[in-house]
Amino acid sequence: MREFFLTEYSNYGSQQPEMETQLIFDTVNDHYLLLRTGWDDTRRVHCCIFHFDIKDGKIWVQENNTDLEIDEDLEEMGISKKEIVVGFHHPSMRQYSKYAVS
Repeated sequence: MREFFLTEYSNYGSQQPEMETQLIFDTVNDHYLLLRTGWDDTRRVHCCIFHFDIKDGKIWVQENNTDLEIDEDLEEMGISKKEIVVGFHHPSMRQYSKYAVS
């Protein structure tokens, strides 16, 4: 299910022949990434679109470089707010979100 979730987003954004989408699944250590690499004309692109970790049974959203509300998508899959940590928010600010702090 973890892999399927990121695979659904692998076509997000512009599709250019000079760009490659990479799905990285480290199921042993529970790290999951969606990367985009390649060239935009003469500019090198190496961008992490999404980065998720699973720590202590919670999904940590470590990076979201999209305008998608990925945490809401996780909720729609049946994952409770108590099981989602927005890891790219500073720890002191997480208490103000509707999600878990750690």
